[in-house]
Amino acid sequence: MDPCRYRFRSVWRLAAPPDEVYRALERAEEYPRWWPQVRSVAPRDATTGTARFRSLLPYDIEVTARALRHDPAARVLEVGLGGDLEGWARWTVLADGTGSRALYEQEVEVRARLLRLLAVPGRPLFRANHALMMRAGRRGLAAHLQRV
Repeated sequence: MDPCRYRFRSVWRLAAPPDEVYRALERAEEYPRWWPQVRSVAPRDATTGTARFRSLLPYDIEVTARALRHDPAARVLEVGLGGDLEGWARWTVLADGTGSRALYEQEVEVRARLLRLLAVPGRPLFRANHALMMRAGRRGLAAHLQRV
């Protein structure tokens, strides 16, 4: 097992209809408004942008995201990632009773030098940091959806 490779999977259950959840997730430039750990998102062109994240750890992660799949009918959003993390991330939004189920999947390799050096001793902390970020994102999106 490569200590610099990660697979993440999170499920967010939300009270909003799936199309509303999908529309919120497809507007990545608005993530910093409702997701505290997403510090900035800057579009470069119609399919590429940069993002900066910071959670519990005192370290910013910067990535370039390139759209791989944008499928409103299937409610799937997928991006390729480069920069401090290399790999991909995908949202799949499904109906769940009267609300929605947003599945987040990510496979990445850490490319940032410091994080690679700390890969073995820091792995449990990095995974906990990611879990904290995802919990805060779900709460932020739920509150955002209630406001709009």
